[in-house]
Amino acid sequence: MDSHRITLLNDYLRGKFGCKVYKIALNGGFTCPNRDGRISTGGCIFCSEGGSGEFAGEPSLSVTDQIEQGKKRVSAKEKDGKYIAYFQAYTGTYAPVERLRNLYYEAIGHPDIVAISVGTRPDCLPDEVMQLLSELNHIKPVWVELGLQTIHEKSAAYIRRGYDLSVYDRAVEKLREQSIEVISHMIIGLPGEDISDILATVAYICDSGATGIKLQLLHVLKGTDLEKEYNEGKVRILTEDEYIGILRKCVEIIPENVIIHRLTGDGDKRILIAPQWSGNKKRVWNRIRNEVLIL
Repeated sequence: MDSHRITLLNDYLRGKFGCKVYKIALNGGFTCPNRDGRISTGGCIFCSEGGSGEFAGEPSLSVTDQIEQGKKRVSAKEKDGKYIAYFQAYTGTYAPVERLRNLYYEAIGHPDIVAISVGTRPDCLPDEVMQLLSELNHIKPVWVELGLQTIHEKSAAYIRRGYDLSVYDRAVEKLREQSIEVISHMIIGLPGEDISDILATVAYICDSGATGIKLQLLHVLKGTDLEKEYNEGKVRILTEDEYIGILRKCVEIIPENVIIHRLTGDGDKRILIAPQWSGNKKRVWNRIRNEVLIL
């Protein structure tokens, strides 16, 4: 097989900023239209009570205080690094625009923050929010992370995503028109999806205009509807060997110009039901480095 070049996030950040860059996960106290009744009240089937923000800061703290706490957590590893402010929990654009303005500007104004990243849904980017993001992008780089998860209608309905694929397409187009980087999230191991389905989602993301991709292993977390399905035997979770094999095939088709932001994921061990093997981050990453990244 011909050698295949890929771009990993750490390498991209070192090239862009000249130093190690860490993400600090923030909690802006948001909710989600898939929880508050605008679309539904159940949330996505896999989403935890914390809105996928178990590693984020406390929403009772200011953005500045959350950033300072995040810096302390990595201070033993890096004294002179820089940071990305990542609004991770729930839907990071789902609030009145003036509230968003205050939160984002507090983050982007911090001297150690080199960029901000906002995790959101493609259907939560109204024009006024787009204008704000564009405004911020002229100050420091802005990334928007979109929870696509899958391109397949049956899977999207199963996970209760709550929007059509065309909504994702329009969101990417609008963001790229403003030169905002787009990172698209996808889940590997959704029930009913085989390798061809998974690779189709990877290829679609890479062709969609997204500048980055996050590959996430399907986790079963305590308190989710997915946990009920798993306990009833309706959901099969990938083994470590299966995941590594699938991941390698995914990476083989990701072009060099699409930055790989994540190759797996580790759910909060306090609420992780399955797969338990994913909790051994060191072993999993060693396998990824030795079996997936050697292309």
